[in-house]
Amino acid sequence: MTDSATRSDRGDTLEFSADKGASRSTWIAGIILLAVVGWMGSGFVLPSEEEDAAPETGEPQPVSVVVQPSEAEPVTLLFTAEGQAMPDRDRMIMAEATGEVASVSATMGSYVEEGAEIARLSSASAEAELARAEQEVTRTERDLENAETLLERGVATQDRVQQARSAFAQAEAQLTAAQEALEDLIITAPFAGRIELLDLDTGEFVQAGSQVARLVDNAPLTVSFQVPQQSLTRLQSGQPATVQFITGEEREGVVSFVGTSAAETTRTFLAEVTLPNEDGAIAAGISARITIPTTDVTAHFMSPSIVSLSPAGQLGVKIVDDEDIVRFHPIEVVRAEIEGIWVTGLPDSVRLITIGQGFVSDGETVRPQLAEDDQ
Repeated sequence: MTDSATRSDRGDTLEFSADKGASRSTWIAGIILLAVVGWMGSGFVLPSEEEDAAPETGEPQPVSVVVQPSEAEPVTLLFTAEGQAMPDRDRMIMAEATGEVASVSATMGSYVEEGAEIARLSSASAEAELARAEQEVTRTERDLENAETLLERGVATQDRVQQARSAFAQAEAQLTAAQEALEDLIITAPFAGRIELLDLDTGEFVQAGSQVARLVDNAPLTVSFQVPQQSLTRLQSGQPATVQFITGEEREGVVSFVGTSAAETTRTFLAEVTLPNEDGAIAAGISARITIPTTDVTAHFMSPSIVSLSPAGQLGVKIVDDEDIVRFHPIEVVRAEIEGIWVTGLPDSVRLITIGQGFVSDGETVRPQLAEDDQ
């Protein structure tokens, strides 16, 4: 028989005694839990270093803004306008006589000198008329000489001599007209240039006064543009100008004309810049941008993002003075570039508010901090 059976027979029970250490741990955990709950309920938080540094008075601190020092610099003001290239001379050539085209000496797109022959009309009838006029002049001249001789001898009268002189003068006039008619059969270039249009073919019949060709002179080239009323006093003849064409080419020129009478519809003034174009590389009629340096001023360069409007609607910027007070200054934009704008209306040395200008007002005290790039 085993020992367990013997204990069972004796009615013995198994007993466990409590561990004092386990009971102590339970009490400690309960105390800690009560302490944490009490601390959380009290709302007490350990003060941070920043709170320790805050003044004990409890007064609100001025708004902090970021400023950037700015010094005024000399800058050249530029007048810019959009214009169009125009030829120095552009003329439609008319036929001065009626007849059939005998020959064409020029081609479309060719350059011709002043007086060069472009085309010639048939001259058969004109040459015949010229020959008749020459003979008439010879005949009337001979009659005049005979009449004067007879007058000297006392045979002819003075009226006879006057009639002979009148006939001779009339014959000379007819001869001049015949010569001019023969010259009119030759179509010539009135000036040196490029033939942009030639509407003539050999054998074609043309009427006097009809347009037969167009001659264009692009050297020099003229660029015309309009000047607003407020900018008129900034321009004058002789000023240097830079012209950038839509083709990408850029040329230097000179202001050659500034109008003194405004257009009725636009109230603007016509102005022109003349530039060399001896190679003819720049075509007439293309768009161009004209830039003309005018005067020198002292201005500040800044980003357009810091510009704001006053309650009255004035364009300006906010600065911080020597007493850390915000001041609003109206400005005028005098030149714009890709990187920023040049403005006038500010003192020579200022501290511009670059961050936080939207949260402060004129006359408010602030805490200025330099931008990281200026520290």
